[in-house]
Amino acid sequence: MARQIRVFLTDDIDGSDADRTVEFSLGSASYSIDLSDANAAKLEEALAPFIAKAQRVGRTRKAAAPGRGANTAAVRVWARENGFEVSDRGRVPANVLEAYNAAH
Repeated sequence: MARQIRVFLTDDIDGSDADRTVEFSLGSASYSIDLSDANAAKLEEALAPFIAKAQRVGRTRKAAAPGRGANTAAVRVWARENGFEVSDRGRVPANVLEAYNAAH
């Protein structure tokens, strides 16, 4: 059975089709909003004077979780061959990833 899942973004300001999701932070809160290119440009234009005077702060990176970036299809095949029960989709259980990493 073939399946296609499509996600359509709607501009949160005017209800038109959105072209992208814009993320930003102010104070201690982070925000995400779906916007058309036109409304994203308006937001960027409104913030431009503040951004021009602001100091950029880099994001901190989280440490990678065990097995993160591993080829999950290969992990699932290995797990089944080694007696683990794993689903065809979704997150691979941590104990399976640990065993896979220990074996490789």
